[in-house]
Amino acid sequence: MHRTIAQSAMDNFLGNAASWYKLTIIMFLVINPIAMVVAGPFVSGWLLVGEFIFCLAMALKCYPLQPGGLLAIEAVVLGMTSPDTVFHEAEANFEVIMLLIFMVAGIFFLKDLLLYIFTKIMIRVRSKILLSLLFSFTAAVLSAFLDALTVTAVIITVAAGLYAVYHKVTSGKGFDSDHDHADDTGIGDETKDDLVKFRAFLRNLMMHGAVGTALGGVCTLVGEPQNLLIGEMAGWEFMEFFYRMAPVSLPVFAVGLATCAAVEKFNILGYGAEMPMAARRILEEYDRLEDQKRTQKQKAALIIQALVALFLIVALAFHWAEVGLIGLAVIVLATAFTGIIEEHRLGHAFEEALPFTALLVVFFAIVGVIHDQHLFQPVIDWVFTLDKDAQVPVFFLANGALSAISDNVFVATVYITEVYEALEMGEITREHFDMLTVAINTGTNIPSVATPNGQAAFLFLLTSALAPVIRLGYGRMVILALPYTITMTIAGLLATIYIL
Repeated sequence: MHRTIAQSAMDNFLGNAASWYKLTIIMFLVINPIAMVVAGPFVSGWLLVGEFIFCLAMALKCYPLQPGGLLAIEAVVLGMTSPDTVFHEAEANFEVIMLLIFMVAGIFFLKDLLLYIFTKIMIRVRSKILLSLLFSFTAAVLSAFLDALTVTAVIITVAAGLYAVYHKVTSGKGFDSDHDHADDTGIGDETKDDLVKFRAFLRNLMMHGAVGTALGGVCTLVGEPQNLLIGEMAGWEFMEFFYRMAPVSLPVFAVGLATCAAVEKFNILGYGAEMPMAARRILEEYDRLEDQKRTQKQKAALIIQALVALFLIVALAFHWAEVGLIGLAVIVLATAFTGIIEEHRLGHAFEEALPFTALLVVFFAIVGVIHDQHLFQPVIDWVFTLDKDAQVPVFFLANGALSAISDNVFVATVYITEVYEALEMGEITREHFDMLTVAINTGTNIPSVATPNGQAAFLFLLTSALAPVIRLGYGRMVILALPYTITMTIAGLLATIYIL
């Protein structure tokens, strides 16, 4: 059938996305200018935020960069924000951008070591509850000293490697064969049920690990980007920051681990999926064969990767340099001493992070709209009208709610600035300032696990190449996070009321 230029252009628009999705995005682009004229920039700003969240929610239908980018460009054209504001937001988060570009690529060159370690863990730890606790606890401890995005990159690399091994074999290929693990055409009917179970198993572990990064990230000065900002404003060094947060962070940590065990024990909201025996046998066989055929050269490479991983942990823990620069050092060390010198082999390492980096800058444009149109100001003003005793728990909840919508670094910046100005003007005491600061930090880190856009690590997981293959979409992440959201938020709220 002959197609017109207009029909072909519509086919090209957002590629293979569903027709209803394309029409929805077009509707958004048409409605926004009308809303701007009729309802004003404040209402239009909130409408834009909702549209962007929709794009994130439909990440499995269409990568959010293109539709979200179109919305961001339109916001700039309509004057909701400016290119200068977007650049300022990106500049303020330059450390995060460098981290994504270099650290994620650095982790890529450690994947052989990670796959070696975690394959043995998966095989030997047969209890799903124990394995889940191990993922959550390890992610929490690492995130307290490293960075949540780095830790998330590690668990994504591990899960992707394990899934690729299993998918390759179930598709009728050997361990060393080239294979597209996103293509299910080679999967027979007799193994489809096991594949579904294995995907559910990996989804569970990914969510436990992701929540673990939030549990650990809230505890220390270097755990999350906003922690450094808050610590600087409050004048707290590493240990003082830990002690200040402990009345809230430690009870939440304990409740988070208890929730991890409970959801697995009672199979709550999609948790409790066990590794199929067929998958276990494949991983055992893979591990046995890899051990048998590992050459001296490969053993030397593993030792080098282990040393580089040790360097990574120590360098991040003692903050020898900005995280992105440490990631670049990891790339140089891991490749130079393992013989990877070809440009095309280096290029593969950057494929995972660069689309997300671009998406993150688009996200900063949406944050720019929130900033320029003062979308959060009514909430901030309302909180400051409350009695001082009520402000601390309400700050915790308000920061959590806003961080679930926007960037938690931005929310923390807005609130800590307002509170610091109140301190400078003598409107609040230093003691009250300290309590509000704890509420701001814990609020931006704990309740924000409710949505993928509440935590950069969650958003990274949602938009990773792993998410589509294990069927981890926005809605499913919200559902899987729900038990944690409820228990951790309640624990944090009670801690701010009765312990802080």
